[in-house]
Amino acid sequence: CGSGGWTRLAYLDMSDATQNCPSGFRPYQSGGVRACGKHGGGCVSVQFPSNGISYSQICGRVIGYQYGRVDALNNYYIDSHYVEGVSITRGSPRQHVWTLIAGRSELDTSSRSCPCNNGNSDIVPAFIGNNYFCESGTNASSPSTTLYTADPLWDGQGCGSLESPCCNVPGIPWFHRDYGSNTTTDYIELRVCASLSSEDSPVSYYEIY
Repeated sequence: CGSGGWTRLAYLDMSDATQNCPSGFRPYQSGGVRACGKHGGGCVSVQFPSNGISYSQICGRVIGYQYGRVDALNNYYIDSHYVEGVSITRGSPRQHVWTLIAGRSELDTSSRSCPCNNGNSDIVPAFIGNNYFCESGTNASSPSTTLYTADPLWDGQGCGSLESPCCNVPGIPWFHRDYGSNTTTDYIELRVCASLSSEDSPVSYYEIY
């Protein structure tokens, strides 16, 4: 995250058997992988209060897995399930911090896959801008309703085929926002979202400072 006084607001490591999913999240287990996703369509949310700490920067990383035929971006507004993946925002009304998009396939150029894939011309919503990472967990053209554990999402590794530009972005797997002289005590919110119950990108690890 760089120098300065950083305070950890959020931490989850599901490889630690003593840790459990946040309240309301759906637990997944496949092989040796444990992860936390959503029930049904829409989003599941967890909020992390700043505990009165005033901050001007946010830094963190999230690792997840693809489940089913995720659709990348749904082009809705920020309060809805605009992404099939993870949305990180601050405060109310929500202000966008970072989006972690789950694309359908490494071999796909449609709007259902990563906008950073070679050959994809999908438009990223203005409120996201360049503040996103995207990855798919499979090269299957029509993914099945299974948890793809071989290729974790948003770790900057395993971007095969058309997806190679998605891993070649500054900072990955760490996201970083600097608000300059604008400080806030807003809480941070992490949502896991997708439009259908058969689509998910459960998280196995996160840390936010």
